[in-house]
Amino acid sequence: MKTTTPVLAATDRAFAALLGLAVGVAGRMPTQSMRREAIRARYGQLAGFVAASDDQPIAPGMPAGSVTDDTEQAVLVAELLLSGGGRIEAGSFASTLLTWEQSMIDKGSRDLLGPSTKASLNALQSGQSIEEAGRYGTTNGAAMRITPVGIMYRRGPRLMSAVVEACQVTHNTGLGISAAAAIAAGVSAGIDGAEVPEALDAAIDAALAGQTLGHWVAGASVAQRYLSLHQHARSLGNDQFADFLYDVVGTSVQSQESVVSALLIIDRFRDDPFEGLCAAASLGGDTDTIAAIAGAVLGACSGSEVFPASVQDQLIAANPELELQDLSARLIEVRQ
Repeated sequence: MKTTTPVLAATDRAFAALLGLAVGVAGRMPTQSMRREAIRARYGQLAGFVAASDDQPIAPGMPAGSVTDDTEQAVLVAELLLSGGGRIEAGSFASTLLTWEQSMIDKGSRDLLGPSTKASLNALQSGQSIEEAGRYGTTNGAAMRITPVGIMYRRGPRLMSAVVEACQVTHNTGLGISAAAAIAAGVSAGIDGAEVPEALDAAIDAALAGQTLGHWVAGASVAQRYLSLHQHARSLGNDQFADFLYDVVGTSVQSQESVVSALLIIDRFRDDPFEGLCAAASLGGDTDTIAAIAGAVLGACSGSEVFPASVQDQLIAANPELELQDLSARLIEVRQ
């Protein structure tokens, strides 16, 4: 179903960015870190929220519509931005992430810090400097929680500075920064009124700029992989497209796989964002982060009405502590 994008207020686009992130996460929660064949056998093609099975590797038994670390860490970043006057102080960020993980452990959750974030925080605790702790962070953790930065800042040097601040502790590499910059810029462009093609252009420009920052690490360019793959991806049918993402592009936690897959989903499902998030659920691999990233940019470009009211109601019922509308309003007030 094709949707049209009306002239929307920045406040609604900001809310839709966080909403799209949360809807993407909650819908993909039952399938995260599962093989594609296992997802198909267990769930078929997901079209809404379902509860996680007791043998789910990350979120066993979680109720339908529950959010995961992607949403919770994005909220943490938002609160740090707001309390820090638009800045993220490295020491506070590190201690906030450690406190969050301990709270998850205390609840018996397996949804903990990702590999790059965990390694960098361990390095900090062992005495390494802030500048060095994140020098090997290449996974998608920074990109998955960067949406509030895109809401608070318009595209330009200050946005990129804020992205670097958000990446410094855990993903202080050209690869980690470029992935996060792409998503922040895509969200920011959407909030300024861009439709998906323009937002993707902004994302690629930011990714190219971001890959020159931080520590160098060996790894394919997020921007160049997208540019080399997106024309072919457009030529594929839906089943072939899913196969292409899983087998060729990749759906692992590595930024050059999952973030590129998310960008290709944004491009393909620009006219039906919710269908795109449902398609992400059955991919296999890091499904919740791919859907979170795609949902944030698609939401910013399309507004909250592209996510069915019944889905929004179920999300609120399953996560009553989430106050995404209030949080987005506070972020957009700083932007304006």
